[in-house]
Formats: sequence, structure tokens, C-alpha cells
Amino acid sequence: MRTKDFAYWLFLAPVLIAFTLVVVMPMLLGIYYSFTSWNGITTGEFVGFQNYIDLFKDERFLDSLWFTTKFSVVSVILINFIGLSLALIVTSRIKTSSFLRTTFFMPNLIGGLILGFIWQFIFIKVFASVGEMVGMESLMGWLSTTETGFWGLVILMSWQMAGYIMVIYIAYLQGLPNELLEASEIDGASSFQRFRYIVFPLVAPAFTVSMFLTLSNTFKLYDQNLSLTGGGPYNSTEMVAMEIFKTAFMQNAFAYAQAKAVIFFLIVAIIALLQVYWNKRREVEM
Repeated sequence: MRTKDFAYWLFLAPVLIAFTLVVVMPMLLGIYYSFTSWNGITTGEFVGFQNYIDLFKDERFLDSLWFTTKFSVVSVILINFIGLSLALIVTSRIKTSSFLRTTFFMPNLIGGLILGFIWQFIFIKVFASVGEMVGMESLMGWLSTTETGFWGLVILMSWQMAGYIMVIYIAYLQGLPNELLEASEIDGASSFQRFRYIVFPLVAPAFTVSMFLTLSNTFKLYDQNLSLTGGGPYNSTEMVAMEIFKTAFMQNAFAYAQAKAVIFFLIVAIIALLQVYWNKRREVEM
């Protein structure tokens, strides 16, 4: 038993060392720096909670946090709805199932920056051309307002992540017992009733995983925000990750940016953990 324990820790040691050096130590150093006047080169003097007090008075940071929260809520709902819908389509025994799975998953393989530039071209050039052809002014000038910029980001994120979330739902849908579905069909249950009372409760664990992934990814979004809107117009579509980056590298306020990052980390961690806890309880109730 001792030999087995030693071998276990021996193989696990490289991963633990790498995790400590790459994740744990930088995080602890970052928390320490957030209590100083660190400028990226020298630590500076200890300022206590001053950076944290200042950030709660920072309207730009609070606006970006509110915008990020709205974006995350809408995106999480849309991504999971589209992902589940696509999973139901490709598991419905249609002939083009394999082709559709590949097609739906492909956007997730494209880098965020590239996706942002692709959709920027679509929103600005393609939408404007279509608007001129059909006489719809609402299609012109996309990304030039806060509202259209918001929905542009939502569309981009949903298009990118829906295929990835689809794969998670497919894994659970394919594991459903056929006996239950066949029995419900024999008993005269409609398609909606089979989905509501059999499929939905049995794929509940997939919602826990999918919501955790979508929540964390949407809150931390940066590259798509950078390439699609750049935070414009007038920083109105600037998300928290971009606001923190600009605070650090454009204002050279590294300690202040680190304090924002710590608060942002706590917010995302608390929301994600509460979501997992709530969904786990729902799984048991179902």
C-alpha cells in the first residue's frame, strides 16, 4: 500500500509542481500586488485596501461589469438553447447527421480574433449591402451603437460555442435508455411529453457542465470583444477583461488592474460555484 501511494504521488508530482508554479504562485503574488502601488517593475509601497476602494468608485469598471453580466446572461441562455436544439437534430437519425455534427462544431475551431474580424466584415459590409438592397436602414451602421454592438457580440459568441456545447448534450442524449423512450412512445406520449418528462430530466447533468463552461467563457471574453467592437463606441461595449487590460497596459496602473482582476475572479468563481450547486440540487429533484 505504501509503494502504491508513493508511485501515485511520484507520477502526480510533475503536474502539481507545474500547477503550483503556473497558477497558484502567480495568483498569490497577484493578490499581494493588489495591496501595493505596483507599477509593473517595482512593487512600490503598501497601500492596503485603497485599490479596492477606488475600483468600486470607478464608473467605467462598474459599467463594463454590468455590460459583461448582461452579455453573459443572454449568451448562456442562447448558447445552451441552440446547443441542445442542434444535439436533438443530429441525434434524430437523419442521414446527414455526421456531416451536420462536423459543420456545427467547426466554428469552435476558429480563433476568437479571426472570428471577430469575420463577423465584423459581415455586420459592417454584408449587412449594409443587404440593407441598401431591401431599403432597411436598421441593417446599416451595425456595431456603431451600444445595442447593436451588444447583439453582435451575443451572435458571435453563440455561433462559436453552440457547436461545442452541442457535443456535450450529444454525449448524454446517446446514453439515454432506449427502453424508456420506446415504452413512452407505445403509451402514446407525444414528442414534447417524451422530451419534458424523460429526456430533459436524464440530461440534467449536461446542463450543469454546459452552464459552467458557458458562464466562465462568456464572463472572461476578451479576444472577440477586441476584434469585433474594440470596446466602442465610446467604451460602451467594453467588457471587464478588456477594461482590466487597458487599465494595466494603457494607464500603467498594474496594481489597480490587479485589484480589479481579483474582484472579477471572485465574482466569476462565486457565480459558477452557485450555479453548479443549484443545478446539482435540481438534478436530484428531477
